[in-house]
Amino acid sequence: MAEGEHVSAALRRIAPSRTNAMTDRAFALRAGGRDVISLSVGEPDFATPDHVKAAVVAALAANDTRYTAVAGTQALREAATLHFARDLGLVVPSSQVIVSAGGKQAIFHALLATLDPGDEVLIPAPWWVSYPQIVRFAGAEVVALPTTPATGYRVAPDQLAAAITPRTRWLLLNSPGNPTGATYPAADLAALADVLRRHPQVLVLSDDIYAPLRYTPGAHATMAVVAPDLAPRVLTVSGVSKSHAMTGFRIGVAAGPAWLIDAMGKLQSHNSGNACSIAQAAAVAAFTGPQDFLTDWRDRFRARRDRVVAAINALPGLSTPVPDGAFYCMIDATPLIDRFGDDEALAMHLLDHGVAVVAASAFGGHNGFRISFAADDAILDCAIARIAKALS
Repeated sequence: MAEGEHVSAALRRIAPSRTNAMTDRAFALRAGGRDVISLSVGEPDFATPDHVKAAVVAALAANDTRYTAVAGTQALREAATLHFARDLGLVVPSSQVIVSAGGKQAIFHALLATLDPGDEVLIPAPWWVSYPQIVRFAGAEVVALPTTPATGYRVAPDQLAAAITPRTRWLLLNSPGNPTGATYPAADLAALADVLRRHPQVLVLSDDIYAPLRYTPGAHATMAVVAPDLAPRVLTVSGVSKSHAMTGFRIGVAAGPAWLIDAMGKLQSHNSGNACSIAQAAAVAAFTGPQDFLTDWRDRFRARRDRVVAAINALPGLSTPVPDGAFYCMIDATPLIDRFGDDEALAMHLLDHGVAVVAASAFGGHNGFRISFAADDAILDCAIARIAKALS
């Protein structure tokens, strides 16, 4: 650390987001004239729906540019309850919903409002990059629950039971998951719930942000619905970023027990206050407006998924399972790692050949990398061709 610089112990416990770092590196190379295809960023490439953009214009025309309630406008909290009921099967009153500046902020506030030094948080690995960093920032301990393609990237009940201690405070579940695209069917959640009933101190954070982008048949399953007796200790997080191509609007919604929503609101009141008023109006339109476009988006994502999975599995040394949802493939490159030393070096090698990916180690995995297939067919085909050439 240079003379005169001082950062907190909490900040020193965390690392920058490696997904954002790789995306920023790709942007910098492009600005310098390099031809780089970025498969590192997690956002749909589709345009925000027209009815959502119209709501932005209407909100501006109405001068809807003032502070709102910290927990969000009543209109959006009510619209969020419609989303939770329609898309997740979760019925909650609007008083138990909070609006945040993205789903990430909701998770940050929930964990910071409830964790103390020495607490433990169980996180299935591979995990979304920010989960362990938020836990460490709060001073708590990360307990990894390793999963593999052979287990469907899902935690088994006996694995969960063995990991819980008197210090366990949270279990984090993400379905469909980033970076694997894996989902937890209702039967799997019910089996985990049987374990959790024996440990009333354990809260559950159910990150369902990708629920509308699921390719498996049947209804989406989420813990508070599968095990309603556990709902008083489940926080369900969602939003509009992925389902409605609104990543830049920064709107997340979370539903949970009143005490937790109040605690998150208390922290948010000093952190950021309300989410952007214009973006909240847009999110109301997203939740309450037409949803039929999602059928087309899911079909197109599914076709891209199948295209990428087939292409990757045809390359020597690479393999990937078929993801159930979201728009990511977690690619295993174990047979190739000795050539590069580790998966970070492999990712940099691919970047040198014009494709930005994120090393599996960024997600608590190993010997591979994640790609996003939220790009059109021509871009995906070109990217796969570059990967093949780089590894040949």
